[in-house]
Amino acid sequence: MTRIRRIFAWGLFALVLMVLSGWLLADHLTPPAVGAPSHALPVQPAQTALDRELAPLVAKHGGKTGIILIPDGLDAFASRALSARKAGRSLDLQYYIWHNDPTGRLLAHEAWRAAERGVRVRVLLDDMNTRDEDTDLLAFDAHPNIEIRVYNPFRNRNGAMRMLELVQRFFSVNHRMHNKAWIADGRVAVLGGRNIGQEYFDASTETNFRDLDVVLFGPKVAQASTIFDAFWNSEAAVPISALSSRSRRQLDTAVARVRAEARSDYAKSYLRRMDSSSTVRGYFRGELAPHWSHAIEVASDPPLKWKQDDRRGWLLNKLAEQILGAQRQALLISPYFVPGETLTSRLLDLVGRKHVKVGVITNSLAANDVPAVHAGYMAYRGELLDGGVELYELRAQGAGERHGLFGSSGASLHTKAFVIDGRRGFIGSFNLDPRSAYLNTEMGVLFEDPDIAAAVAEEYRRLASPALSYQVCRDKQGALCWRDRSHEPPLILHEEPQTTAWQRATARAIGWLPIESQL
Repeated sequence: MTRIRRIFAWGLFALVLMVLSGWLLADHLTPPAVGAPSHALPVQPAQTALDRELAPLVAKHGGKTGIILIPDGLDAFASRALSARKAGRSLDLQYYIWHNDPTGRLLAHEAWRAAERGVRVRVLLDDMNTRDEDTDLLAFDAHPNIEIRVYNPFRNRNGAMRMLELVQRFFSVNHRMHNKAWIADGRVAVLGGRNIGQEYFDASTETNFRDLDVVLFGPKVAQASTIFDAFWNSEAAVPISALSSRSRRQLDTAVARVRAEARSDYAKSYLRRMDSSSTVRGYFRGELAPHWSHAIEVASDPPLKWKQDDRRGWLLNKLAEQILGAQRQALLISPYFVPGETLTSRLLDLVGRKHVKVGVITNSLAANDVPAVHAGYMAYRGELLDGGVELYELRAQGAGERHGLFGSSGASLHTKAFVIDGRRGFIGSFNLDPRSAYLNTEMGVLFEDPDIAAAVAEEYRRLASPALSYQVCRDKQGALCWRDRSHEPPLILHEEPQTTAWQRATARAIGWLPIESQL
């Protein structure tokens, strides 16, 4: 027993020493940024197809910015693919996740084809999700018109050493880039909640995300480009070529695989679905009608958010000002909703003191792909409900629906948006949780426009509808319950809907852990 204690003590000492060294030496352990600075290429009056299409349209609307909301996954894929096909100058792509799956490789192929036409392609990816992907990343990076950088990268690219580095550098590696941006020719910006992958584009046979993007045309696209440049040229962005290498044969094989998949039956089937979309057909017929507004701002956290003592530039402050300034109504959509004591108190104050209607849509336990986040939310659910906040939890699958390209078995909320007083709001990557507030960098679109607000409010009502969500409530005995309004009369459920006893027990157990600050 003494020997076991000694082994345990030495193991604990080694772990503490390793983490402490990572904390003290974080700047020295992080791979240095060695990429040459570069910046967004200036827009031209008629240099590219996008210039010729959009410059007259913007001029016609007096310099306002056009905006289209994209709730549909297939249309979200199309907005990226079609803008890449029309790009003639530049593609600047910034993502937290770019899955190496069929839709991810299809969009990679669109970027490759653009580079083959002479388009400059810059891709900035968060490094947390690039494990085992270096060969494909390096293959694309080897193209003379493509450069790939990774944010806050690991020195160790794979295997057990990468895991050890995660433990050692926990305090620095814990800060991630959650931004999402697809910018073509400085003319079009696709921003919002979606990463790149099957589940974001209605192509998964398991679970698809309900999400929301915006497509911007016009002057405010320059704000997205400025944000991209700040991240691209920051000390947190490191060229993938400085971290790893592969043989010419490996690189050629990787490119050939992606190009072959772009000609596969799956790709042809998915692209036919895209082409048959009513939105895509409307675009080619010239029937799409963006809403035009001056009151749009693209905003982001600073690239080195965690290193700055001055928090005035944090996105959190702008969003808090919007939400807490509500006078009549605050409708919030957040898939990961962990309000903490501060936001809980502020929301209850809005309801109790200002008589503001506050509604929140988040994932149910069955729909949440991160049970730990649901565990954090559970701690505040009863207090919010008792204080007058309306709570809706998305079903794992809408009643009577088959969701997804091939009919998936589930749906999960991924939209991050809110609308305040029917006039102003936000669409972007920011979850109402501690991780978005303090650990990750986030970005999105702020607006003060009643028409945009009406569209976001309509999406809120759709998500909160009986077919898609349960309403959280109290029964006559005061116990927490869920109202299934898809039945008439509504069913009252007394356990987390669509879950097993094991799922519920796991969530409760996770809720006992002191990890809220990491959620």
